[in-house]
Amino acid sequence: MVFAERQLRAALTVLALSGLTLTTLQGTAGAADAPTPTATAPVTAATSPVASIEKATARALARSLAEPAWHKQVAKAALADEEVDLLALTAKSAAKPAEGLRRTLVAAETDIAEAKGLAGTDAGSLLRVRLTGKPVSEPALTSTAPLVASAPADDDADVVIAYDTAGNAHQLDAHKAPERPVYVVGVDGQKALAAGLEVIDKELAAQGLGTPSARKTGPSSAGAAGPASAGSTGFWTTRITSIRAADLKEPWFKGDAEVFALVTGFGTDGKVRVDTVTMPYLDEEDTTYYPGQILVNWSNYKYNLADAVLMEDDGDTNYSSLAKALAAALLTITDQGAYIPLVDAIIDAMPASWWTDDADYVDSFYTLARETTGSRTGASANARMTVERYYVSAL
Repeated sequence: MVFAERQLRAALTVLALSGLTLTTLQGTAGAADAPTPTATAPVTAATSPVASIEKATARALARSLAEPAWHKQVAKAALADEEVDLLALTAKSAAKPAEGLRRTLVAAETDIAEAKGLAGTDAGSLLRVRLTGKPVSEPALTSTAPLVASAPADDDADVVIAYDTAGNAHQLDAHKAPERPVYVVGVDGQKALAAGLEVIDKELAAQGLGTPSARKTGPSSAGAAGPASAGSTGFWTTRITSIRAADLKEPWFKGDAEVFALVTGFGTDGKVRVDTVTMPYLDEEDTTYYPGQILVNWSNYKYNLADAVLMEDDGDTNYSSLAKALAAALLTITDQGAYIPLVDAIIDAMPASWWTDDADYVDSFYTLARETTGSRTGASANARMTVERYYVSAL
């Protein structure tokens, strides 16, 4: 990837997770199908702390599945739910391998919280396992030699490493979903993001750069009353009536996309403001959704223009460290008396150490005005949405 593109995506990631005022408006495989063991896993990207923890957890889980009864419990849970809380699952099991795995998970959860800057929060357990590959029955799943993988640090990796019950590493094609069932270990991205935004809110508030506020997510925020600062006479908003993305940049080993939008502008106090809008429904590409969701609350902004950016979070950010760096960088950005594009200002302000690949850029919608209505195509022609003006009346 070109370095400049990495810079843009990194800066947008920073925006999405920060801002001076963050407010959310919201089949059994036969012997011929078995992958070939490899002695060592190829290095495809710089290893991240979170990816390292996920990898170690995947290998520990794979070894534990050598015990048939425990494997059956894991298989049943994975078939019943899209994502399974590993720590909770081991707590419910009397199997000896589950007991040993639980000790590993307790330490891993502590390490995950530290790596993501969530230590001391009420985020709870974050490590999950899900089943991918072609649909399979429970008997077929439990009779198949299990493989457990974790996502590589780089979405552009060519291979995904999976482990068998002996701890041997196998290479899977990163560009094509596996034919056989594979367990994938990862972090609950939505849960981590929610906890991380709270960490950033508190840190920025301590620096005098924002006040923590209640968060609303998803379509349910469409007709809700806005923040207390909106006043008692109601306010105008821009609402999404339909939205569609052609490519959500999410490979099979990452599961469903975790998309959020960010709206940038200057707040009524003249300070930089970023409002994040979670979009948990937008998890499939080439699918049109009709959320009726508020994107921009114009009572929060000084000018009649704002930019909106869609991102898909990859979840390797240390929220506490990020908040401290943002506070130092964004304090230098001031209102010049006219609307300016904040993306450029933040790219210039952020230190080079933050040019990482933590999230995927989906698309941008620039210069949305309060009067904007109808269909808009994003700057990258990857997403398209229809918006309307929507007035939220006071109670």
